[in-house]
Amino acid sequence: MNIIKRSGEEAPFDRSKIVVAIGKANATVDDADKLTEARIQRIAQQIEEFAAAHDRALSVEEIQDLVETKIQEAGAHAVAKKYITYRFIQSLKRQHNTTDGEILTLINCTNEEAKQENANKNPTINSVQRDYMAGAVSKDVTKRLLLPEEVVKAHDAGILHFHDMDYYAQRMHNCDLVNLEDMLQNGTVISGTTIDRPHSFSTACNIATQIIAQVASNQYGGQSISLTHLAPFVQVSREKITQELDEELALVGAQVDAAKKAEIVEKRVRDEIVRGVQTIQYQVVTLMTTNGQAPFITVYMYLNEARSEQEKKDLAVIIEEMLKQRIQGVKNEVGVYVTPAFPKLIYVLEEDNVKEGTPYFYLTELAAKCTAKRMVPDYISEKMMLELKGDVYTCMGCRSFLTPDRFTDAGIGNISKAKNYTPGKHRYYGRFNQGVVTINLVDVALSAVRAAGADASEDARLAKFWEIFDERMELCHRALNCRHDRLMGTLSDAAPILWQYGALARLEKGEKIDELLFHGYSTISLGYAGLWECVYALIGKKLTEFEGEALGLDIMKKLNEYTAKWKKASDIDFSIYGTPLESTTYRFAKCLQERFGIVKGVTDKNYITNSYHVHVTEPIDAFDKLALEAKFQKLSPGGAISYVEVPDMQHNIPAVLAIMQFIYDHIMYAELNTKSDYCQVCGFDGEIQVVKDEHGKLIWKCPKCGNTDQNKMNVARRTCGYIGSQYWNQGRTQEIKERVLHVS
Repeated sequence: MNIIKRSGEEAPFDRSKIVVAIGKANATVDDADKLTEARIQRIAQQIEEFAAAHDRALSVEEIQDLVETKIQEAGAHAVAKKYITYRFIQSLKRQHNTTDGEILTLINCTNEEAKQENANKNPTINSVQRDYMAGAVSKDVTKRLLLPEEVVKAHDAGILHFHDMDYYAQRMHNCDLVNLEDMLQNGTVISGTTIDRPHSFSTACNIATQIIAQVASNQYGGQSISLTHLAPFVQVSREKITQELDEELALVGAQVDAAKKAEIVEKRVRDEIVRGVQTIQYQVVTLMTTNGQAPFITVYMYLNEARSEQEKKDLAVIIEEMLKQRIQGVKNEVGVYVTPAFPKLIYVLEEDNVKEGTPYFYLTELAAKCTAKRMVPDYISEKMMLELKGDVYTCMGCRSFLTPDRFTDAGIGNISKAKNYTPGKHRYYGRFNQGVVTINLVDVALSAVRAAGADASEDARLAKFWEIFDERMELCHRALNCRHDRLMGTLSDAAPILWQYGALARLEKGEKIDELLFHGYSTISLGYAGLWECVYALIGKKLTEFEGEALGLDIMKKLNEYTAKWKKASDIDFSIYGTPLESTTYRFAKCLQERFGIVKGVTDKNYITNSYHVHVTEPIDAFDKLALEAKFQKLSPGGAISYVEVPDMQHNIPAVLAIMQFIYDHIMYAELNTKSDYCQVCGFDGEIQVVKDEHGKLIWKCPKCGNTDQNKMNVARRTCGYIGSQYWNQGRTQEIKERVLHVS
């Protein structure tokens, strides 16, 4: 059993240190107020038992809080006072520089929390360490100087989560839809070098990957590009190849009939598409941004986005090749094909590809095989998105969706100065999200239960819940305004690739981005987490039960009422976002356990449930789960994704297709989660298991050879919309371990 020190480093739990600490306080009080040695030993034993029962490593602060509580419970108030005074003095001593210890553990790779903070960042790499070190300093400055004290306290207590605080000082935003069409068709500038319109498909793909890397280094969230913006360059290559072939034939004096000539041209075009897609796949996997990770890039595949029949056919070929190469995977360090985390793929289910007999059903079958093998693509239903949003467009990363375009209809005009602007046409590429603040709904519920009293009626608990809910909404609003205000006044020079050279805008040097923060051009997200536990804490019902579903939907509606009110008052597009908790699921759980103890069905896990999702341990059929969650997804317009957990489906593609067709008819955005692991020691290709080691810590273990060395295995799991491949903290690992299958 371990503890987590203030630096983030793990160390073995040592009961004797508790005895010594209490003993020092005990020695300073009068004999009449002293604890007996036996009582001190009993307190230490109780704390050890408490720590063992939590099935995770407690922090030093949690243990010290327990010591205070147990001394008070023993009636030794004088000893407790001395102990509290000692803690306060030590805290003051540490405040002269709050980041030194954390930075040293980052350099020495002993910071366990940092190691498992991000499932796609390897903390042993210099660039990642540099990013984490800069982040530690930035968070320290942000907490002490930039954010209101009430927001910082709420964040630290787990009442809300102020996302990506380590980037806040730098006036960076969250995620975006890259206007790749403008940059490719009208040119851009990368690192001071002018990049003209490419003269081939393969060159366009190469430029696209450079744009992706540059964009990723100037924002901290996900970005999306559309293959539709690359499709016109297939025709550019076709014309170029045709000219080259004519020159070759003339050079050798050969005559070839038109049909044969067209066949040769198309073969060469196909070869170039293969090379171009390989460029995207391998460049994205091997690129490393300035923060030490592969770009969080999503590639969007939507046939009906094409503007002509020929472009649609070319787009279909690109999509086909993208899926084929993803099915193959990429080679790991020992030369075995494994599942890469990026690029994330999104495939749109539409009328002419979703059912057998439709023109592009062959692509949907290929997508199903890819999902069964590599966990992507994810699926957007054209039918449901048109119903809910009126337009069809991709998310800005793993799930963050823009609000439907309202500024075009309002006649706002081309405020981004894009060169591919079309008056009257709705606009999505070039837009972005300003940032996220997430409310911990579980904390609201448990605070209400505590305030109402143990014997309170359900009505009394709910009345108190809505009262606290209103207070927390206003706190979240203030925190979100901090994000918005921090971006106000940002000059385009801060990130030329974004604001001057087409990714998001083509503003002048020295021009402020302010106009892009209003009118619905960009969004700002109110995230929410733990709806399942929130409802259960209040009324003892699950979201899968009638009463639980009704209350859950009421809470979602209330969230939307608040964002609508804020938007109307400010002309800023606040939107409800189903937060994809990664490491924060563990942090929230720890904060809840510290504040409220272990509450069965609510805080008895080391994680809380993402957004509106059905709990991972709840037995439910895939179709029932998607149908239920569709009701909640409708009320999460700023971003949401649902999933079904499935076994190995590579030999059951018809079942995959059945789920995909259900998605098309019932829910806007969903995915299938399977497993894709490899043991480098014995060659096992299956599911690496999660087990407990001798200290009770969750670790990964090969079921064939027993290998537990994470450096000698490849594990890929969906954890927050993206596929993660760098392992997770104990809370998220427990959540992964406890997932039940929705398809038998």
